[in-house]
Amino acid sequence: MSKLPHIGTSIFSTMSHMANEHNAINLSQGFPNFPVDNRLKNLVAHWSSQEIHQYLPMAGFPPLLEKIAILTQKSYGRSVHPNTEVLITAGATEGIFATLQALVHPKEEVIILDPSYDCYETPILLGNAIPKRIPLKDDFTPNWELIGNTLNANTKMIIINNPHNPSGRIWSEHDFTQLEQLVTLYPNLLILADEVYEYITFEQKHRSINQREQLKNRSIIVSSFGKSFHITGWKIGYLIAPEPLMNEIKKVHQFLVFSVNSMAQYALNDYMELVNVNELGAFYQHKRDFFRSLLHETPLELLPSEGSYFQVASYASLSKENDLDFTKRLVTEYGVAAVPLSPFYADNKQTQCIRFCFAKEDHTLQEAAKRLRNL
Repeated sequence: MSKLPHIGTSIFSTMSHMANEHNAINLSQGFPNFPVDNRLKNLVAHWSSQEIHQYLPMAGFPPLLEKIAILTQKSYGRSVHPNTEVLITAGATEGIFATLQALVHPKEEVIILDPSYDCYETPILLGNAIPKRIPLKDDFTPNWELIGNTLNANTKMIIINNPHNPSGRIWSEHDFTQLEQLVTLYPNLLILADEVYEYITFEQKHRSINQREQLKNRSIIVSSFGKSFHITGWKIGYLIAPEPLMNEIKKVHQFLVFSVNSMAQYALNDYMELVNVNELGAFYQHKRDFFRSLLHETPLELLPSEGSYFQVASYASLSKENDLDFTKRLVTEYGVAAVPLSPFYADNKQTQCIRFCFAKEDHTLQEAAKRLRNL
């Protein structure tokens, strides 16, 4: 008997499969299609010939942990201890899974803000805890009245995602102050902050939990080398958390993967001395602006994209179809794959919105827009 009877193939796999089957341009799955930095590839080539292929320490390669601590200090002004408050994970997803398994007990509640990434709910269910799915407002900002009404003494954790996937919205100062007011009412509440797109923001700079004195000591912050350095297939990320929480997470992490790919850690340790993460926002803002300018020539209505490499668009003026049918027709009739938003909601809410990934070569975006102009 299945432990996850309602879980099927992810919408990302479904749409990518359809894109391949129909030779469509794949703007559905969130991965870049442009080359990785040659400096990073050269580092991998160098380290592949060295004798560094055995297990590294469970928490991560110590020099890389130091580099993360330095980056956190430079980016957010937060001092973290590399040996006790940082953990290298096998991608952000493993970090999220280990955190939820370690810190949430059976029957405790975890708040998820929908539309939400599909890896949040499963570890909660596997731990016999209770996911409480709360919709964001129609503009994809937090509904603090609804969140406040849902919190109770049995709520163990709230998961936040900023910058947000799938909407591309980012949190305002008001959102953080609202969260700070709520945690004062619930002193045992923990925060799992998914910040994997932290270095991909545009007009407004990213606000991180790392910068919030009232929140950081009860928070687990998730970051991703895969997202920041265009290496999603490496599946490597990291967590930052206060030592008492991190000790519990490490107990689970060591029996999930023990340690993370050694060659990747050596290469990233060197690469972090060469790369400036603060240039990422400008790079992706060019992509966003270019893609939006192309889509203005289509009948789609573009919603705000403040961070991440996603653009949400409404097709409400074109069709009354549900979003899954519309995206399937987009593949079969127009040769472009996008992702419907309804699978990101617990109740499959219909917003008549779809998500495009613009982390693609310019010519890919141009060809996709050319096809979308035929809508």
